Amino acid sequence: MEADASGRGVMRATVLGQRRSVVLSSVLGAAHQIGEALVPVLIGLVVDRAVVHPDGGALARWLVILAVVYVMLSLGFQAGARIAEGAAERSAHLLRLDVVRRVLAPHGGTEAGRPPGTLVTVATEDARRVGAVNMAAPLGIAAVVGVVAGAVFLLRTSLTLGLLVLLGAPVLMILGHFLARPLQQRSEAEQERAAHASGVAADLVAGVRVLKGLRAERAAVERYRRTSRESLAANIRAARAEAVQSGLMVMLTGGFIALVALVGGRLVLTDSIGLGELVSAVGLALFLPGPIGVLAWVGAELARGRASAARIAEVLSAPGEFTDGELPPVTLPAPPRGELRLRGLTQDGLTGLDLLVRPGEHLGIVVTDPADAATLLRCLARRVDPAAGHVELDGVPIRALAPSELRAAVLVAEHDAQLFDGSLHDNITAAAPAGADPRRATAAAGADEVAATLPGGGAAPVGERGRSLSGGQRQRVALARALAADRAVLVVHDPTTAVDAATEARIAVGIREHRKGRTTVLVTSSPALLAAADRVVLIDGGRITDSAAHEDLVGRSSVYRTAVLT
Repeated sequence: MEADASGRGVMRATVLGQRRSVVLSSVLGAAHQIGEALVPVLIGLVVDRAVVHPDGGALARWLVILAVVYVMLSLGFQAGARIAEGAAERSAHLLRLDVVRRVLAPHGGTEAGRPPGTLVTVATEDARRVGAVNMAAPLGIAAVVGVVAGAVFLLRTSLTLGLLVLLGAPVLMILGHFLARPLQQRSEAEQERAAHASGVAADLVAGVRVLKGLRAERAAVERYRRTSRESLAANIRAARAEAVQSGLMVMLTGGFIALVALVGGRLVLTDSIGLGELVSAVGLALFLPGPIGVLAWVGAELARGRASAARIAEVLSAPGEFTDGELPPVTLPAPPRGELRLRGLTQDGLTGLDLLVRPGEHLGIVVTDPADAATLLRCLARRVDPAAGHVELDGVPIRALAPSELRAAVLVAEHDAQLFDGSLHDNITAAAPAGADPRRATAAAGADEVAATLPGGGAAPVGERGRSLSGGQRQRVALARALAADRAVLVVHDPTTAVDAATEARIAVGIREHRKGRTTVLVTSSPALLAAADRVVLIDGGRITDSAAHEDLVGRSSVYRTAVLT
């Protein structure tokens, strides 16, 4: 589906993914519509052959035939509807999986500019609407067959009535298509505003403690009230568009049927058709609004589906992590040694960085510009490929590694790493090797102290995004998770900005002891963490300007002292 991440691509993939069910339900639906159209024809035959000229035996035979047709069309409708509904639900489920998989992909990019509530709406309501296309498509096909069948039966009754239907029905379908366009536009706006309102609500719930602490409840409520009103207005506009579309289609359909009835009546008055044929013609005229009305409903459903498909396509096509290297694929030696090298790395504010991190080295990096630090982390995690130069792991350019292999060897733990809703233990062991004991990592990060303060210890729930914990507690749990992952190379960005000095000193020692023999890079300005490093590299103005032990840099570099001690 991501190969054609557009609204049309999503719609096409949704239907093709369930094509067998769509074809089967279309066939059953068409059989049902033919049966529905056949009923007034059979009633007309009963009138002509068993009522106008009374014949009890013929009446019984035709009634049996009519009953069989009723049973068959009923069973066809039930089976077709069941299959189509199943296809719709399966498609919606698969779309939800695609959206959720894209959202959960490492550095997937879908979260940029989209509140959580918006993504939830896309994964639920939009997926349901697109999945419903698998219900609408068979019904639309069956309705077309019903209109054609009615026209054919009318042609057998009267050439004039048959031609009238054959010419009029396509006109109604074209008008229905054009009338559905405003509904699609209104539906897009409605979904956008509803998703935005959901996102604002989710953000308010997640930050309610902060809002109360700032006494900003009134402003937050007013913001949500304004957003909710905009969503309501968009919903009302969409409902009005749907009402206008439905009303116009009913009016046009009614006028068309009235015209058919008028022409049929004149034919009866001129003795062009008999009593049974008149009954059949009237029955077919009453039957035709059904499939034509279904076509109008199908047009509205397709309009909603197109609007939702476009929103899903935006999520699926969001720029994310690299999936293929630009170089021929290479496999790392097992186990990785953990040698990290930058060769002439140039990206945004960074210029020509040359740096060798030896296997097992405990390296500190101080970057005077926070933007340059963020760029360095993106390059090390391969969230972006540098404009010039490259990053090597054990002598292999990381662009030649599959993302899964790179993630298995290198972990970049960013400063704003989020916790998920679950227990403390589950958060810490989320990326740990199977069967690994997380207690050493927990102690090294000081997260054991966090567990000791919570009812239930490690089994205590931390809440969504760890909102039940303080900032310092969240940092320690996130650091423990990074340490427990036990990667060959660990890059940590400012892991102790929210903890006190004494705890920070213990964590500095804990990280060094826990990571002994494995490569560790600390991108930080913390004197405690830097003092525990084997050496420190200073990046100023996008270039490496010095490299030495922490104490030496403090003594000889004013830039370093400013970055670290002030």
